Amino acid sequence: MKGVLGYTEDDVVSTDFNGEVCTSVFDAKAGIALNDNFVKLVSWYDNETGYSNKVLDLIAHISK
Repeated sequence: MKGVLGYTEDDVVSTDFNGEVCTSVFDAKAGIALNDNFVKLVSWYDNETGYSNKVLDLIAHISK
């Protein structure tokens, strides 16, 4: 899922993702096991840049 889903093991904050072109970046360190059957996962994104980049990808795909 190159260019769609990113992955990081770095210590990050929301501003680290300003200008991120991936739709979402999975944060491996931020997950929380709430119990034996339920895990909360965290994924970061830049709504404007990520969405705009995917619109451009769609336009390029349609124009082929």
